[in-house]
Amino acid sequence: MADHGNEPLRKASGNRLTAMMQVRNESGRYLEQVLQELSGFTDEIVIVDDGSTDDTLRVCRSFAKVSKVVTLEHSLFGREWELRQTLWDLAVSTRPDWLLSVDADEFYEERAKHEMRRLIDQDVYDWVAFRIYDFWGGTTHYREDELWNLHMRHTRTLVRYLPGFYYYTPQMDHHVPRLPLSYAVLPGFLAELRVKHYGWALEPDALRRKYDRYMELDPEGKWGSLEHYRSILDEHPRLVEWGEV
Repeated sequence: MADHGNEPLRKASGNRLTAMMQVRNESGRYLEQVLQELSGFTDEIVIVDDGSTDDTLRVCRSFAKVSKVVTLEHSLFGREWELRQTLWDLAVSTRPDWLLSVDADEFYEERAKHEMRRLIDQDVYDWVAFRIYDFWGGTTHYREDELWNLHMRHTRTLVRYLPGFYYYTPQMDHHVPRLPLSYAVLPGFLAELRVKHYGWALEPDALRRKYDRYMELDPEGKWGSLEHYRSILDEHPRLVEWGEV
């Protein structure tokens, strides 16, 4: 655990990296692989389990780098801002130097993992944003079209923890940013490093089930675009083959 007692606000070396993740019923998917990779380049992992009913908790606790796991008795699904705030509070309770927000189906490319220490051991900027690619139908191709282009902009996932700074998370039920919005006023770095998101790396039947779930939860498109939901069922989406640099 980092001791901030006599340290400068921003350290240029010797920073510890804590990964933070929220999970729910991730056993049998990508969770074990993600935790294995994170264990290789982070110092600590903290997890909030949103009321899983499968083997997720056992998987999390099987990794030595997982230092804290909080299991919620009642799921906060539908109250996402509370879930994000719970995870943030747990993560900062470890008195971290830097925090990496990771989903249970996200993998950092090899180049990004190798650069991680250089990104955090500096005192110039306080956050780093990466390009996240939505893989589609499998783990060899990502989707790229007018509705699926998250990778064409940067997403902030790596942040320096500054004790005493005001951290603000909007109280919204859906589309809550994964990290406090307050970081927007601090200096940051847009990294041309990539993250592979496997949440859509599914067979057609599984994609149909995800579509049905979105329509059940948001039939009028209040929280998302109905056009975007319908595009999940595209029979011939534009896919681009992934290549490591």
